[in-house]
Amino acid sequence: MASNVLNATPPVGSYRRPPWRSPEGEPAYARPALLVLVVLAVVLYAWGIDRSEYHTFYASAARSMTESWKAFFYGSFDPGNSITLDKLPGFLWPQALSARVFGFHAWVLTLPQVLEGVASLLVLHRIVTRWAGAHAAVIAGAVFLVTPVAVGLFRTSVEDPMFTLCLLLAAEATQRAARDGRLRPLVMAGVWVGIGFQAKMLESWAVLPALAVVYLISAPLTLRRRLAHLGVAALVTTAVSASWILAVTLTPAKDRPYVDGTTNNSAFSMVVGYNFLSRFSSLGISAASTGSVSASQGGGNGHVRTSGQDTGRGSASSAGPGAYGAPGAGSGSRAHAGLHTYGGDRALGAAAPRSGGGGGFGGDDNGWSKMFGTSLASQTGWFYPIAAIAAMCGLLWARGRPRTDRLRAGYLLWASWLAVYFLVFSAGSVAGHTYYMGVIAVPLAALTGAGTVLMWRAFRAGGPRAWVLPGAVSVTAAWAVHLADQFTSFAPWLAPAVVVLAVAALALLLMARPGGRRAGGRLALGGLAAALAALLLAPSAWAVQVFAPSYRTSVMGAVGPSGTGRGFGTTWPGSARFGHMAWAGGATSRQVARSGAGGAGRTRTAGGMGGFGGAASGGALTPAQRRLLAYTRAHDGSAAYVFATTSWSTASPYILATGAKVLPVGGFSGRVPSPTENRFRQLVDSGKVRYVLLGGGGRGSGAGAVPGVTGDGTAAGTGATEQTAAAQITTWVQATCTKVPASAYGGSAATAGSPALSERAAVTTATGQTLYLCEPGK
Repeated sequence: MASNVLNATPPVGSYRRPPWRSPEGEPAYARPALLVLVVLAVVLYAWGIDRSEYHTFYASAARSMTESWKAFFYGSFDPGNSITLDKLPGFLWPQALSARVFGFHAWVLTLPQVLEGVASLLVLHRIVTRWAGAHAAVIAGAVFLVTPVAVGLFRTSVEDPMFTLCLLLAAEATQRAARDGRLRPLVMAGVWVGIGFQAKMLESWAVLPALAVVYLISAPLTLRRRLAHLGVAALVTTAVSASWILAVTLTPAKDRPYVDGTTNNSAFSMVVGYNFLSRFSSLGISAASTGSVSASQGGGNGHVRTSGQDTGRGSASSAGPGAYGAPGAGSGSRAHAGLHTYGGDRALGAAAPRSGGGGGFGGDDNGWSKMFGTSLASQTGWFYPIAAIAAMCGLLWARGRPRTDRLRAGYLLWASWLAVYFLVFSAGSVAGHTYYMGVIAVPLAALTGAGTVLMWRAFRAGGPRAWVLPGAVSVTAAWAVHLADQFTSFAPWLAPAVVVLAVAALALLLMARPGGRRAGGRLALGGLAAALAALLLAPSAWAVQVFAPSYRTSVMGAVGPSGTGRGFGTTWPGSARFGHMAWAGGATSRQVARSGAGGAGRTRTAGGMGGFGGAASGGALTPAQRRLLAYTRAHDGSAAYVFATTSWSTASPYILATGAKVLPVGGFSGRVPSPTENRFRQLVDSGKVRYVLLGGGGRGSGAGAVPGVTGDGTAAGTGATEQTAAAQITTWVQATCTKVPASAYGGSAATAGSPALSERAAVTTATGQTLYLCEPGK
């Protein structure tokens, strides 16, 4: 008998809910609100992506990683696989894969961070929804979205976007494991922490206490099984975390690149000593015994970096007029991208804070109070007060509940996460790296969202707890006014607007309080809306500066004005759309440097890109650089490298633009013995290196990386105590190799008043660079 398929009853569960409709049990606005948050996140993170800038040091490695799978795995800085990054390469793997698919462009390197940012927002929303409900999740998503450091983080090609996403995924897996008492999601949490380790090394392990406490306290299992599960997860975490280190350690040194940041070519030394212990030198901790180069050492051109002036890996287009044009600033040094001004008539530093800002015990970027200093708090800390109050209330009000209580477990997770990372950053070195704070923005957002709902319910219930919400709003709004008031030239209306909204919120909440004469839901909801507006307004004013014509992406992750108290990296509008970047040495874009063939007292454009006057627009080489590269390629014979140089910043433009095999000597700091002088002579004798380009490098110019050693590798007065391998190589090259005449590749002639050029005279550019020919047997 035939059946009527048109009248067939669809199987249960076959109905698919449209993505804009909220799931059953959630308020109708929840899913549309999430979609709005996602769209806003895409816009904020991807706005102006076509004008993205290279994070020079990392971008050079990403380009090299597209040239071979060997470079991809090891994270080689140069295509010739001579040396790695001074970090684990995991965070660059998505960028290198993106470049392999779409071609090598600055926006292609930024795209993975945009996707990681959107994914982070979605994962955070999912965690908070399970923990505290849809209302709390929407508020947490909004707080995370407008936190300035989160906006800047996911627009920057650094380690922390991938790291932040991995920790969120680990927290989500731990949440499921603690809820159900299951081992598999807990093991998956360990895997995510291990993957995060590939991006940020030991910093990823700082979340482990929070994850362990949540599972140990709230999982519905016996204590013995909980401990056993944690032990298994710990083994998995260690195995995944150590996988790259183990692979490098087991590979013979001759078959892999040298590990940057170390004196013993050890991945363990790079991770534990260079990137961890040396960050806590202010506590008297030394990494010298680990075989690592101290992160506080280095700084090319004969200058010793003073405490607190750790500068960032500069952007390739943070040059002066016409980025990538004539010698520009910032690219060769770790340039801060800090203070921004808004108004073409303002002088350098016009948007600087009214004062150094609360960074006592070491200044705004240093010391135990740095997290409350203007430069970090204005990017991260708008929600400090309400998050702290939420954590205290959430834990105190949960007393007496069952051990497995889900709400208390969530407060334990986020409060522990925030406390551990807050302590780590307070004790360690931050030095202007705003993007480090992305991992702080996550628990602040979660606690603010859940805490607001918790305090709102207490307010509606009446009693003494009802006063907590108005108090939290008052304190947080006052803190926001304090921060906004530090920037007198930026949005002077902002602080008064926050005050007006906060006063309106308090008035409405007081009128609507339970037991009052005009108690009612609408007044209370109006007060809550005004309170949220008061808290979100100031950070939103910072976040939307990505749309401002004068805005330019900060390689340090800052958005809007931020005060370092030192004038580092101030940006101001100029002829170019995104303004000009001052070198990280103060209020001028030029300095007197003692380096290179120019000799002592030579004035050069500060922090320049290195090779012959920076790089041209879009990352292309300048005409002078193209001529130099063409000459060395035409005459290199069977050499493995087109030329060697004692500065990574000199090598960068050639690697970025063409993927040329340039040999960088000395690593990032200039102090790494890669290669040693004997090894370099072997490379010359074997014909693998024929040309050497000396002089003109910024940070990482190994010849000047030691106190008392000038750019030509010679002692400068009484301060010289040692020479790096790069300095020894420089001395040997200058004494042994032949200078290449300027006319050989179209270089500039001698300047007026200089000695006449002989047949062996060299071209010395504005950056003081000299090309040498090194022949075997000398």
